[in-house]
Amino acid sequence: MEAESPTPRRNFYGRIRGKTLRASQKDYLAEDLEAMTLQGVSREVNPARSPVPLEPWRGGRPLWLEIGFGGGEHMVHMAQTYPDVALLGAEPFVNGIAMLLGKIRKAGVGNLRLHPGDVRDLFEVLEPVSVAKAFLNYPDPWPKARHHRRRFVTPDYLAALARVMQPGAEFRVTTDIPDYVRQTLEEVPKAGFDLAGQGSVAWPDWYSTRYEQKALREGRAPHYLTFRRAGPVKR
Repeated sequence: MEAESPTPRRNFYGRIRGKTLRASQKDYLAEDLEAMTLQGVSREVNPARSPVPLEPWRGGRPLWLEIGFGGGEHMVHMAQTYPDVALLGAEPFVNGIAMLLGKIRKAGVGNLRLHPGDVRDLFEVLEPVSVAKAFLNYPDPWPKARHHRRRFVTPDYLAALARVMQPGAEFRVTTDIPDYVRQTLEEVPKAGFDLAGQGSVAWPDWYSTRYEQKALREGRAPHYLTFRRAGPVKR
């Protein structure tokens, strides 16, 4: 009888590829992706889901996590603004990964690593209580009611995020979709987070992304929410 796999298959919803990559973007993927990828996260390489050591890259610096970094502009901005922080981002969309790699080359930042895939892969292998700040910027809104369970702000995703965040750690959410705000306010506190602030005024260190600029052009107002992880964390 075949042993049960420790890493059962799960559904993934969303795009992996978009428009044809430019030649320069293909070069970024071929030349830079491996060096910028946090090793040992893949379910194929690490089926036992053993914790991934972050040293020596982290070097004792606080760990910040961006969930779905899009084109990478916010992540690179944060890496430049906070050189004493280690930033880790997850993004399955190949075009976004290529865009981030190009921005990293231009900015020359070294305090950044990525996982080119599902953020749940990271949640499984990060040490508990290891993340000092997390960002969820303009997540996929999944506007149809029957698809709301695919949103990040649902119990399974949020429980996994809560496990890796330190007590008092900040969780920022930005969206231009009113119903996403509603669901965020309903679900995030249930997962062990306290609402610390919300409104139409961004954080002082916020970098307006291309998604936000599109929302503004189309008349949708951004909403910024700040939560803090309550403690103690359940192991």
